[in-house]
Amino acid sequence: MALLSAGLVLIFAAIHGEWSPMHRWNRALADASLVLVALSMGLGPLARLLRPAVLVLTYRRESGIYGCLLALAHAGIILVGWVEWDLMRLFGFEWNPELLSYVMFQHGFGLANAIGIAALLLAVLLATTSSDVAMRRLGVSGWKFLQMGVLPLWWLSVAHVAYFLFMHFLSFHRATPEPNPLQYWFVGLVVLVLGLRLAAYLKTIGGRRIPESQDERAKHAPI
Repeated sequence: MALLSAGLVLIFAAIHGEWSPMHRWNRALADASLVLVALSMGLGPLARLLRPAVLVLTYRRESGIYGCLLALAHAGIILVGWVEWDLMRLFGFEWNPELLSYVMFQHGFGLANAIGIAALLLAVLLATTSSDVAMRRLGVSGWKFLQMGVLPLWWLSVAHVAYFLFMHFLSFHRATPEPNPLQYWFVGLVVLVLGLRLAAYLKTIGGRRIPESQDERAKHAPI
């Protein structure tokens, strides 16, 4: 999983090779992190649909943990290289020397980063409890309840990434760069995860209907 994570980062860094180093590695880490979280989201449904996929189900936990580590590195680059440790800038504010105060400059930037921070905090919580020790301490039911947080984590991550892929660079008052080449790959990844989970859900409820209908017929059968 470490090799896969490193390989993904290098591939995405090559795709973004024309960008400045800060944005290149920031984006590469974010993209690789999203793929790993998507892998964690998709392996469970895939194993339910295809029995041989059970063999790789053990990597679901590790993919989520490495996704969290890459997200932390991504956040570190943002803090150091983009907003330069100015937390007000992280939420879309810029210092105005004439007013001697911060003013809102990028509304979407602040909201998207707030969503990203929420996703990161949730990812850290899930990663730090993704162990057998945590399962024993929390109990199986408590641990499973906590790990269901992967669903809001996924959708928060999708919302955060979607903003920067499709909206952030559309401001009318500054030059608009070329569209990110990964825009529609991102859409495909989201649709793939959603499709896998929906198909696994339909298969699960479909398998339960048969015995339930047989029980109902047995109740009304003549003695």
